[in-house]
Amino acid sequence: MFDIGFSELLVIAVVALVVLGPERLPKAARFAGLWVRRARNQWDSVKQELERELHADEIKRQFRDVQSSVQDTEAQLRASGEAVRREAEMMRQDVARHGDAVAAAAGDEPVMTGPAPGSPASVAQHVVAPDAVSVEAPRDAMAPPGIDGTSPRAMATATAPSPVAPDPAPLPHVEGAPGTAPLPGNEAPR
Repeated sequence: MFDIGFSELLVIAVVALVVLGPERLPKAARFAGLWVRRARNQWDSVKQELERELHADEIKRQFRDVQSSVQDTEAQLRASGEAVRREAEMMRQDVARHGDAVAAAAGDEPVMTGPAPGSPASVAQHVVAPDAVSVEAPRDAMAPPGIDGTSPRAMATATAPSPVAPDPAPLPHVEGAPGTAPLPGNEAPR
């Protein structure tokens, strides 16, 4: 930056010692060092700001390039879509023209559509799958649906017998037995 060598610094130090004297020279050196540090910090700050601006300009330029390429691609896609629409319209008109001519030439004869008789596609159309027997179990409203949408509880009740035994015959009432209520008409006086 400033082409200053050791000899020039030595001359400046001797002149400063003579001019300032030994008492004020350390304070002056600290003050000069402070200003040199501030100048360097300011220079670094300006340099970093310039680098950030250049980087931001570069990013903006790249963004504009990408945006223009996207717009070009969009225009190409619209143009190709319009070309496909025109082709489809031309084919539709062509089919309408030729379809009327074929219908007029055929008269009352039915026009065959679909695969030719005896072709594999024709044979595949006439294969009938056997009906699968399906038994739907009653759906439990409180059960969450399984993966296939059926109730897991409904599937369990449809496939397995209920583990709960039927109610046994009612037991006769024993007067005064714990946990039993008195028979009607035999209530204890209060």
